[in-house]
Amino acid sequence: MNVITMASRKGGAGKSTLTAHLAAFAHQAGRRCVVIDADPQGSVTLWHSLRPDGQPPLRSGARGIDRALTSAMVEGYEWAFIDTAANMWVVAQEAIRAATIVVIPARPGFFDLNAVRETVATARERNKPYAVVLNATPPKRGEREAPAVAQSRAFFDKLGIPVWAGQISQRSSYVLTLAAGASVCEGIPDPVAPTEVERLWTAMERSVAAINEARGAAGLAHGGAAHGEAA
Repeated sequence: MNVITMASRKGGAGKSTLTAHLAAFAHQAGRRCVVIDADPQGSVTLWHSLRPDGQPPLRSGARGIDRALTSAMVEGYEWAFIDTAANMWVVAQEAIRAATIVVIPARPGFFDLNAVRETVATARERNKPYAVVLNATPPKRGEREAPAVAQSRAFFDKLGIPVWAGQISQRSSYVLTLAAGASVCEGIPDPVAPTEVERLWTAMERSVAAINEARGAAGLAHGGAAHGEAA
């Protein structure tokens, strides 16, 4: 199963918002997915309770991430989106350990950018692929990024931290749709927000495919070496 873990040591970075919008988009795109709420605040659970069709399905991470993922795998889900809390780092670390890829939302501000370092260190310690998503950014003017976004990219580039090429802008539609139990991919008049989420999902899906392919190739190489040694 492909597991996307949203993690950040900084509260208010946008983990729950991105979890909800990405999971809703993946569901709309026909992916068999489940959302795991591992944040005691329960923001994603609240959003899910407002959805008329109850889709995508929601599971609680209160009894452990591994238990929730095992149950989801038995039920045949292909994708899991895990929302974590900044102040429950032990649980977040468990979710990072289970991740196929760790997505780290960060607002383009001094405190958010520096908070990324600890999450990156945790992902690196566990040899987990990760990427930063610049969230709640000033909207682009045409194709030109705001100076704060460009500075954020430069900051991460110096640290060798990968950053998604796109951005999730500060737009009211991201908040208003969640309050209605919906998402920006579900028929709203704002044309920009759905495109941003679609591009992020496409990037995540491609990254996961590349990760799985690399793991498969490594497994074949290891199996071949083991066979050679046995021979």
